[in-house]
Amino acid sequence: MTESLEKIVAEKIGDALGAKAALVSLTPLVGDASSRRYYRARIESATAPASLIVMQLAGSSLPLSSEELAIFREPPKELPFLNVHRFLTQINVRIPELYGAWADEGILLLEDLGDRSLWEVVQGLPAAEILSWYEKALDQLLLIQVAGTRQKKAASCIAFQQRFDLPLYMWEFDHFIEYGLEKRPGGKIGDGDKRRLRESFEEMARVLAGLAPCLSHRDYHSWNLMVRDGDVAVIDFQDALLAPPQYDLASLLNDRETDRVITAELEERLVDSYLRKREEMGEKRLNPDAFVEGYILSALQRDFKVVGRFYYLDLVKGKPGYKKYIPPTLKRLKRNLDRVPRYKSLLPILAAEFEEMR
Repeated sequence: MTESLEKIVAEKIGDALGAKAALVSLTPLVGDASSRRYYRARIESATAPASLIVMQLAGSSLPLSSEELAIFREPPKELPFLNVHRFLTQINVRIPELYGAWADEGILLLEDLGDRSLWEVVQGLPAAEILSWYEKALDQLLLIQVAGTRQKKAASCIAFQQRFDLPLYMWEFDHFIEYGLEKRPGGKIGDGDKRRLRESFEEMARVLAGLAPCLSHRDYHSWNLMVRDGDVAVIDFQDALLAPPQYDLASLLNDRETDRVITAELEERLVDSYLRKREEMGEKRLNPDAFVEGYILSALQRDFKVVGRFYYLDLVKGKPGYKKYIPPTLKRLKRNLDRVPRYKSLLPILAAEFEEMR
């Protein structure tokens, strides 16, 4: 962190919160998997909040897949974060308040939601309390998916310009093959097995791409949900797009090491609750069995992507911290492949590569 950044942030705080709001300190925070950087700014002021979060941008701010697949014919005219933030605010999703934005300079000032993610809050709680917290997460998710999708025709939100289609699903599956198998240290998969995997992946992708889409967060997991004053608040929504409703639900209940708190019984209850809440919001009833089938395929697809992504972050971006989540993700892949008889034949191929799948 440079002295010039502190000077810039101090100026922006004054512009956004008034001349009497003075920067006291600027502390780097642990970042996410993107190129963004975050800082907590402590403030001295009689009227302004005691602290806020500084988001420092880098690059295009678009996800890697959007850049490589050229999803947008021309660069977005507005920063995706600001565009999606405005839309989610309009439909009353609990997201951090925006105090000021200077996109050309790569500086955004946001409400400080604290350091307690949903994942951290539920540790050690009894099942009934875990269920209650994840019910709150479902409420925010359904605001995005149901209330958000209903605004599609009237919205200028960038999220409606991109959807999970066959090319995007296959890009993510290929990301797993490239970094989770071919470039992973010790990877030794043969051409025949790789071909069988890709054929199955393409089959999965065609099924998923054929499901009716809705507005989706794209990374709706327990680490992107912050607990503040008894509520669940949503962050990291800038990559929102159209996707099957099962995608975000699978992200919430099947991510990193969620198996430690989301048991099979809790998962079933939360899926049932999701479907019930969806109907209560006026949506038509979905066939539960067909929905669960799409949910499991979404969980599989996402976990394959995650394994490839975490190896990519280590090998290409020099961020090894995510590798610790690969073993539990592989174990969950094995469990979910066992739930789909059509794809259980992939297990011997993957078991030869990963001991967690044996």
